[in-house]
Amino acid sequence: MPGRRDAKVELISRVPLFERCSKRELAAIAAIADQVELREGKVLAREGGLGREFFILTGGSAEVSRAGRRIATLGEGDFFGEIALIAKVPRTASVKTVSPASALVVSARDFWTLLDAAPRTRQKILQAVAERLALLEAEPSVQR
Repeated sequence: MPGRRDAKVELISRVPLFERCSKRELAAIAAIADQVELREGKVLAREGGLGREFFILTGGSAEVSRAGRRIATLGEGDFFGEIALIAKVPRTASVKTVSPASALVVSARDFWTLLDAAPRTRQKILQAVAERLALLEAEPSVQR
């Protein structure tokens, strides 16, 4: 299906982590993103657990909770877990679907394989991460 790839690229291009990437680089990231269907109640991330993938919701909704309290609801186009692609740090929140949902998923392993083969892409993404971390330090109440 020809439009499917373009739709994946469009969703990935909205993620701040990838905002410096060219269309070609975005297409390479889209190529490693798997479309998955998720049942209601599926835990996608567990607070304190190790993150091994990044998600972009393409349909449905999910609830984000910290210490058992709901802190946000995510919908189509929202994303989480991008820092798990870069650093091996514990998840700061839990995420669970609250309806049947669909998502693009990029595993850390596939992501790093791609970046090892594309140093310019890696540089752009790491610059975006550095800027995001600087913003978080400047505004400690902003967290993902």
